[in-house]
Amino acid sequence: MYVAVKGGEQAIANAHALLAQRGAGDTERIDWRQVRDQLGVLVSRVMAEGSVYDPDLAAKALLQAQGDVLEAVTLLRSYRTTLPRFGTTLALDTSALPAERRISATFKDLPGGQQLGATFDYTHRLLVDELATPEVPVKDDDERPAMPRITDLLGVDALIEPDRADDWEDRDPADLTREPTVFPMSRAERLQALSRGDEGFLLSMGYSTQRGFGGTHPFVGEVRVGEVEVEFEAPELGFAVPLGRIEVTECQMVNQFVGSADRPPQFTRGYGLVFGRAERKAMSMSLVDRALRADEFSERRHAPAQDEEFVISHADNVQATGFVEHLKLPHYVDFQGELVLVRRLRREFDERVAAETGENNV
Repeated sequence: MYVAVKGGEQAIANAHALLAQRGAGDTERIDWRQVRDQLGVLVSRVMAEGSVYDPDLAAKALLQAQGDVLEAVTLLRSYRTTLPRFGTTLALDTSALPAERRISATFKDLPGGQQLGATFDYTHRLLVDELATPEVPVKDDDERPAMPRITDLLGVDALIEPDRADDWEDRDPADLTREPTVFPMSRAERLQALSRGDEGFLLSMGYSTQRGFGGTHPFVGEVRVGEVEVEFEAPELGFAVPLGRIEVTECQMVNQFVGSADRPPQFTRGYGLVFGRAERKAMSMSLVDRALRADEFSERRHAPAQDEEFVISHADNVQATGFVEHLKLPHYVDFQGELVLVRRLRREFDERVAAETGENNV
């Protein structure tokens, strides 16, 4: 059995003091507003994986965690559990998302044009001594051209599966933060889990599908980054009330499908929607989403990215962090038990070898 460890309180207090000292550094403390405004991509990741859209809180969590993303995500999720719940907002309508950035890899000339926006795609990967902030002409929202979805254009000739497939469930999806995960999951529930999953894990899973471990042949139909309005329908009012706008990244991945016994050849969809500016996460999510739909298209599941239980059970970085880091906690009794077992097995092994060696010598 475990025994209580005494006299460790002062050591823990000293550890906290040393941690705070390391976080302070030798220069002036960074203000959380600087983190929010200048490390926007990092803040977006913490918001997405922490399941809370609040750039201010995400920036503060990053500062408290000294830049440790997973620790910041844990802080944000812990805070999230203390918040009251007044209801559920309406589903976001991203069909007319006024995109600051909108690109497609499927068509060069598309209605509304390509909108490059803020991206690292065309920058030289060279370190500079000092960052410059050039002036950028501001475009009025009224000047933005209409940007129909590429998937809608393909849908005119029935070249892509419908946006709402026949087997899409109309019931409200479960809230994975309040209800236990039950397999198999609906696609809506999977997307919820993927949206708050670890970016690095989803990137690896998405990469694996492109290397043959998933059977996808993807094209980026469209990536959009912009602000969308969030609405809440108050029961006492009977109509939707706008709460504000949040920045999101949406990816529609188009995948080739040669057809099956009951489905014609067509393109199929992979979908990703993430808080903030997070193109890599949204693209990875859409790749994994399509891989997890193998059963819908009667495809053989032969890769990790197609295994729903494997992907969903290991995508959550808070759970993964807790399970790995718990190994640092005292396991004295467990180790002593295994130590006794290994010593006994080693003794039996040595005795057997000695006996066999003796017989051979005779």
